[in-house]
Amino acid sequence: MSEKAEKPLHELLSRSLVDIYVGPDSTHWILHEKLLCYYSPFFSHTFYGKDKKASSTKAFGIPDIEDGPFELFVGWLYSRALRYPDSENDIGPLLDLYLLSTRFEMEALGADVVETVRAWYHNNETYPGLRRVQYIYSNTDEDNPMREMMVGAVARYLTLSERIPPHWDKALRKNGQLAVDIIRSIQEWHLEGRSVPDARDVSLERGRAEGKVGFSAVMDGESNMSHAASQEEVDSEAHAENGQNGGVE
Repeated sequence: MSEKAEKPLHELLSRSLVDIYVGPDSTHWILHEKLLCYYSPFFSHTFYGKDKKASSTKAFGIPDIEDGPFELFVGWLYSRALRYPDSENDIGPLLDLYLLSTRFEMEALGADVVETVRAWYHNNETYPGLRRVQYIYSNTDEDNPMREMMVGAVARYLTLSERIPPHWDKALRKNGQLAVDIIRSIQEWHLEGRSVPDARDVSLERGRAEGKVGFSAVMDGESNMSHAASQEEVDSEAHAENGQNGGVE
């Protein structure tokens, strides 16, 4: 069964307008009520209620969100498009926008944000930094599309690396759920047994190197990945960023 076609923009720009007050300074936005409620069940319930009857209240305040993400939200609402990030610093506002999409129950917006973030990391041959992943984990629940995309990317990064960066090692020891999700992501690759080293094989070194014992050889070794240095720079930049999207330790 084919999906129901979306209504064109001109059909949603009705005369009825609503006043939205955003942030601690109550920044005033005037938006088309029909357009807003068409894409957001949250606002539809706010302005129409369960009986789908228009409410006499045409104003709504959201004091606990910032102006920047809401501006991105309004831009998407009227254009159904997102600006492609110029740098990794632009990922932070997109993650804030993603959290708005979950709050406003807007799957289409959320999917667009996930795709934009995924495309940027892929096109720049890098991976989400620890702070970005922690931020999403601290603000979303399980079975979340952004979580799944990020943890899948991190699983690949750590699997192909010859060592675990110290900050990731520390984070994985403290956040068991993240570690479990990485293992689950690797399981979803459905690797053939013959392509995975067997530690029971007597011919394998099992991660050991001459003069070193156990996993410390892996931890202290130098990575041969061409992107390793740039990835640590991404992590470092995200760590230094003290804006809206700081992660938890």
